[in-house]
Amino acid sequence: MKTYQIHLLRHGVTDGNIKGQYIGSKDVPLNETGIRHIRFLDENFVYPGAAVYFTSPMLRCRQTLEIIYPSANPVNIAEFRECDFGEFEGLTADELSGSSEFAQWLASDGNSAPPSGESGVEFGRRVCQAFEKIVEGLMKTGVPSALIMTHGGVIATILAQYGLPEAGMSDWIMEPGCGYSIRIHPQLWSAAKKVEVYQTLPLPKENDDEDYEAEYLITDAPLHTENSKQE
Repeated sequence: MKTYQIHLLRHGVTDGNIKGQYIGSKDVPLNETGIRHIRFLDENFVYPGAAVYFTSPMLRCRQTLEIIYPSANPVNIAEFRECDFGEFEGLTADELSGSSEFAQWLASDGNSAPPSGESGVEFGRRVCQAFEKIVEGLMKTGVPSALIMTHGGVIATILAQYGLPEAGMSDWIMEPGCGYSIRIHPQLWSAAKKVEVYQTLPLPKENDDEDYEAEYLITDAPLHTENSKQE
């Protein structure tokens, strides 16, 4: 039976990553480090192509896609934007440490909504609904593959919900510019709405050591970012 592939990639580094800020709905660009790092990965490793391309409408995702896939004509999917952190946007945990609202939000494991923001439940619902539409669209049209350029939280949400092997969101964290490839088996999808996670991205070139881990890729780049959360 025919299978379908979807490649999930996280955008490159922004100033928010470097500073450890909560950046979700704030439309920030890649910084110079992010641009250099994505170019480094694109030149030294392999990113798979796809029949169709989708992207979060956020600038940092569109820029990353343009660097790696300059000839792609992506479709913007609003539901693939990062979680909206409301009044916490652009602030660090240290800056929010005195806020009772921030403490309550952390105590809820992110499932409540920040002031003027989006709850984890709302975020997960919109991401999963959009992802299911992509999967169903591939199977309906017979298009064999797609690539989604998006955010770390979006990818972790998708894989925690649908991925095999099963794992929590924190187990699917990936560095900027990295991601995962998944395979959709129609029977498995119809029976259990599960997908096979079969490789990390980007891939080593054919003449390189195939034991590279995705976590290694950014540390071998011009500049390593320790705190790349939230985006």
